[in-house]
Amino acid sequence: MSAITPKKSSQQPSRPHFDHRDRLILALYAQLKAERETREALTWATENGAISPEILQAMVSDPVPAITSEDVASLERLLARDANHRNIPH
Repeated sequence: MSAITPKKSSQQPSRPHFDHRDRLILALYAQLKAERETREALTWATENGAISPEILQAMVSDPVPAITSEDVASLERLLARDANHRNIPH
């Protein structure tokens, strides 16, 4: 008895198309997920003595901004382009 194998299609499955808002939502989700994983790792490291108070102090005193003014400007340009594309007044 021979096994039945499905025919291979010459067409590639299409990738989903994401507009600017979809990509922004995905990026924000990825950032939130990374921040949660970082917080969990820091909590574990603190509870298990794997991180010294000096390192924690250094991290707190020199935080990396979650969003920069350049990010805001880029988002504003993106939204303006999208509004012009859709003929939506801004």
